[in-house]
Amino acid sequence: MPEQSIFQLCKSHFNYFKIDLYFFLCMDRYLQIWAHNMCWAMQVAAFIFIQRKWEDDKSHFENMLHYFCDIHEPLQLLIFPEGTDLTANTKARSNDFAEKNGLRKYEYVLHPRTTGFTFVVECLREGNNLDAIHDITVAYPQNIPQTEKHLLNGNFPKEIHFHVQRYPIETVPTSKEELQLWCQKRWEEKEERLQRFYEGGKCFDETGQSIIPPCKSELRVLAVKCISLLYWTVFPMGTFALLCLYSFARWYFAAVIVIFVVQQKIFGGLELIELACHQYFKKQRKHNDTKIKKK
Repeated sequence: MPEQSIFQLCKSHFNYFKIDLYFFLCMDRYLQIWAHNMCWAMQVAAFIFIQRKWEDDKSHFENMLHYFCDIHEPLQLLIFPEGTDLTANTKARSNDFAEKNGLRKYEYVLHPRTTGFTFVVECLREGNNLDAIHDITVAYPQNIPQTEKHLLNGNFPKEIHFHVQRYPIETVPTSKEELQLWCQKRWEEKEERLQRFYEGGKCFDETGQSIIPPCKSELRVLAVKCISLLYWTVFPMGTFALLCLYSFARWYFAAVIVIFVVQQKIFGGLELIELACHQYFKKQRKHNDTKIKKK
């Protein structure tokens, strides 16, 4: 079953006319090795690649989060605390964890891993780069594609339902222990919410207020869809035509591939080069400031 439980941590400054939101997603680092074309774009966008081993990931997480706080850019960070999809095997492991820790067994979600979540919240909060946490629950009332193979076979979900709850950071606990309990409490609510969804009318309860900006009209959404469809139809064909007709396009294409492959082998990713440059210039500024103070 696809991921159904998401936390979105965001620092946003926006109005209806201008939205400046950077989007960062935690990805498994082996994807960075095997899915080159997709992951090169993710490196440029400074996605966070992880090893799924906390001992290896903690330092990298800390460096990247401090970088985001230092540059003071609006941030969206998606976190999947369950760490994996809901399958028979992962559900069994989650139930074993529940038995060992005296917790309730879940049917529709897995018990969350709170270590990374609490660490990220604490780092962003200390850097004054966290406004709110959005608790997002996803449900599929009809067909549920389990793997990419289902999507390739055309088994797309006919409907996808989202339940979003916003928690201003002022309402979120500050201590690590209370934050872990807070996360676990949200998962209890998700289990009950999904149970009502799948055993009931296949829809979420309508609670709270849904605020939709005036610019988000159906006509605007349709226009964006049409423009996107047109772009992604014309752009690949245009790129293919350039490669076939012009040698400079082929040389440019080959040069870009070589550059990205080499930097991946030497430095481990473009986002790590960006991070290293930031840390270098930050250290230089501190050094210069120290010299000025001594004078």
